Amino acid sequence: MLEGLYSAAAGMAAQQQHMDAVANDMANVDTTGYKSLRTGFRDLLYTQAGKAAGTGVDVGAGAAATQLGRSLQQGSLQNTGRMLDVAIEGPGFIRVRHNGADALTRDGSLQVNAAGQLQTSTGDLLQPGITVPRGTNPDDIAIGPNGVVTVRGNQVGTIQLVTVASPEGLTPIGDNLFTAGNASGTIRAANGAQLQQGFLEGSNVDVADAMVDMMNSQRSYQLASKAIQMQDEMAGIANGVKQ
Repeated sequence: MLEGLYSAAAGMAAQQQHMDAVANDMANVDTTGYKSLRTGFRDLLYTQAGKAAGTGVDVGAGAAATQLGRSLQQGSLQNTGRMLDVAIEGPGFIRVRHNGADALTRDGSLQVNAAGQLQTSTGDLLQPGITVPRGTNPDDIAIGPNGVVTVRGNQVGTIQLVTVASPEGLTPIGDNLFTAGNASGTIRAANGAQLQQGFLEGSNVDVADAMVDMMNSQRSYQLASKAIQMQDEMAGIANGVKQ
């Protein structure tokens, strides 16, 4: 009897995690370069049902949600006309320095700080660093498809695009940043990626698909809740018969 309660409760917890992931995607539908979460489900432990069920009959403990990483599908490019905005076309990331360690991002909304250094909108410096002459007008900064940065025709640095062997294994750390680890492999130069100046990459979240996923998850949550209610009613009947 209790196994049914455990299985239904596990189902509710799994659907809640899935809804949280979908809600996070919906909240970032307008976030530059955001990559949607991918969620899957896995079976929990199976155990022998008991003597009355016969041999070979196992009872499952329900399901659990598992995050499978992020979808790396290219988001649509949005023309901003801003010279310090760059969108990455193809598989690749911009490497930045975040809290003393290397991090990766696809958010190309760049700025120039007081020291003339190029940084992201959250204040993380590009790696390797690029410094433009003080007082440079942003309209005088040109960024080529290969990442070469020039100011009035003079080269001042290169935005190097990088990637990893398994981008799905990157660890998100917030603010559209990722870190590399054992699951993703080490950072290396990206091949086939280029920059588009004056554009930003939009989120790759499909609002219609996200809404359908959320409704399906809510319905599954309700069904699991109903299963708990039915198990409770069955337990009440069994207790009445026993008395």
